[in-house]
Amino acid sequence: MSRRRTRRSILRTAVAGGIGSGLGDLSFLSRLGTVSAAEAKLNPGTVRFDASIEPTVRLLEDTPRDKLLEAIGVKIRGGMSYREVLASLLLAGVRNVQPRPSVGFKFHAVLVVNSAHLASLASPDAERWLPIFWALDYFKSSQARDVRENDWTMAAVDESAVPSANKARQAFIAAMDDWDEPAADAAVAGLARTAGAHEIFELFCRYGARDFRSIGHKAIFVANSWRTLQCIGWQHAEPVLRSLAYALLNHGGDNPAKRDDRADRPWRQNQERAARIRAAWWEGKPSSEATADLLETLRHGSEEDTCERVVELLNRGVAPASLWDAMLDGAGELTMRQAGIVALHAVTTTNALRYAFETTGNDETRRLMLLQNAAFLPMFRDAMHGRGPVGDQRIDQLEPVKIDSIGSGMLLEIFDEVSRDRTTAAGKVLTYLEQHPQGNDLIGAARRLVFFKGNDAHDYKFSSAVLEDHASISPAWRDRYLAASMFMLPGSADEDNGLVERTRAALKA
Repeated sequence: MSRRRTRRSILRTAVAGGIGSGLGDLSFLSRLGTVSAAEAKLNPGTVRFDASIEPTVRLLEDTPRDKLLEAIGVKIRGGMSYREVLASLLLAGVRNVQPRPSVGFKFHAVLVVNSAHLASLASPDAERWLPIFWALDYFKSSQARDVRENDWTMAAVDESAVPSANKARQAFIAAMDDWDEPAADAAVAGLARTAGAHEIFELFCRYGARDFRSIGHKAIFVANSWRTLQCIGWQHAEPVLRSLAYALLNHGGDNPAKRDDRADRPWRQNQERAARIRAAWWEGKPSSEATADLLETLRHGSEEDTCERVVELLNRGVAPASLWDAMLDGAGELTMRQAGIVALHAVTTTNALRYAFETTGNDETRRLMLLQNAAFLPMFRDAMHGRGPVGDQRIDQLEPVKIDSIGSGMLLEIFDEVSRDRTTAAGKVLTYLEQHPQGNDLIGAARRLVFFKGNDAHDYKFSSAVLEDHASISPAWRDRYLAASMFMLPGSADEDNGLVERTRAALKA
């Protein structure tokens, strides 16, 4: 079979959903049983981190990488549920992979768990295991890297230092403000045992967004760990929160509380700016003109400029949703200018801070999430210059490009084009969305291509963020955001990752 036909066959699978017999390529997954949408949403009260889950965590930790998929396949066929696998995957990650020297690198084994789960939620019932099997394999590669570097394992908490219930919150705040790791570790254990989930999330939202170190991974870890805990159950929170606090305190050099780094400056300044936003800011009116205005400031302004512009627009009566439109499209535009790791994290960080903005119940925290994201985007933009050439493409100047094919062939043509000319592919997406405004088949094809082609945690993080945020953008700006994602999503001619074949082989027994 020619390479061309192989690519087309895979892509036909990716755009299947009533198209031909492409779904048969994944029929081997039926040996595991399907995962219904209801089960994938999970019931947090059914999983306990006790003797019933510990053996599965140990199975993940102790089984060699080349045997793990087979071992988990046997367990699933024997009755192990999706939620048990997901919980064990997260817990094995936080116990075995150190979020240092940066909250990234090998620690993506933890960061990607929620992204894989989101991909599972959005997949057909019969295919929901694929992203989880990928994440299982990725955990083993990260675990091996951790062993090579320092063989870190989360130690037991110092019980003698854990504060009482009435002191845990203040002890945690003091430790985090002082960047004191031992004190924060003990305090967060006390907090996890006595405080409510939403109270803890509120605190972590702020500390995850307070500095720009680790190019957004701190905010990403906050959002992703919270979202995964909502699925697997809050009874697993203590080790996850201990890992999270440790990650958020990552820094280089002297104590950040005693110096004035650029990474910390926006947080300090934005607390004053947040107080200047009018009381009824939440009730503003949508404005595409304001979106364009802020987008232009994001292109050229400093972090101070963009934050001041946000305050001005909110006080003028602009809806915060219009400002998020600008920031989401602005992050997408960065991927057009340099399709690399920094721009990718501008997208995934914006996704995390938007999620925190929408989830917190605290008005001041909402203001701060909006302002911090406005500050971070120019910092991402500036950081890109250290990674190579940066283009000058504008997301609002993308033009539709004619698609020669019809029907399902339109998607085949688009994703073939992604591997050849991403700018042309983005233009063809605009044309496709003129005829298919919801873009559901396009989104489904993009997601399934990640299953076949994704080789890195960033493929899952980026695709899950983009395909989620697309739905939250106003119609005037939504299509351009999705079109810009073609600069980072895999195309049909990209090399296969082997996941499907490895999973197929693992399930033969």
